[in-house]
Amino acid sequence: MEELILSTQSSVINSQPSKGPQQMSTLPVMEAFYTLQGEGFYQGKAAYFIRLGGCNVECFWCDVKESWDASIHPQKTIDEIITEMKSAISIQLPANILPITVITGGEPLMHNLDKLTTQLQSNNFKTHVETSGSSPLSGKWNWICLSPKKFKQPLPEVFAAADELKVIIYNKSDFKWAEENASQVSANCKLYLQPEWSKANQITPLIIDYIKANPEWQLSLQVHKYLNIR
Repeated sequence: MEELILSTQSSVINSQPSKGPQQMSTLPVMEAFYTLQGEGFYQGKAAYFIRLGGCNVECFWCDVKESWDASIHPQKTIDEIITEMKSAISIQLPANILPITVITGGEPLMHNLDKLTTQLQSNNFKTHVETSGSSPLSGKWNWICLSPKKFKQPLPEVFAAADELKVIIYNKSDFKWAEENASQVSANCKLYLQPEWSKANQITPLIIDYIKANPEWQLSLQVHKYLNIR
């Protein structure tokens, strides 16, 4: 029940009409797959991921660099995206559980997502986004995960709308940077620290000690990588 209350409240907050570019009839889809959410607040829950091509942040430790160039990925219509998703999620869910769709990238907010998210919600899918916050906010969202990057600071509107702040910790100085970002989100935003995967053995103990001293934060791990699933 708690999950449904959270998502309903968030969708009201984050459903403002986009002031960004014209709604997209097609989107560059790098890949789409049904799996478990491996990170953050919804970790362990079944979710359908739609990874869009295009990124203007380009983190040097990114593990999906092939997503950066939108032009190399096929353009798909909204109807095609939803048809493929319905085919992948072939089970019948209880009426009180809406399937989760996560729009990710690359940087998904480089594209106007109003039309995609409106049609997803009209088909009874919950809409989640994972974003660096560097592009204007578009779309109707049940959950916004903001994962800021030093290379391109989030816009104020994304800080204000975020339901979850997930900061990647690469070195010790990132803890201070995490607090700077936390000071800009709402009081209800969930706070997560996540080790950068290539340095997880070194960084995770530091994060554990930090959270013990600062319990407003929680630990996020890339569980899907430990499980060797997508």
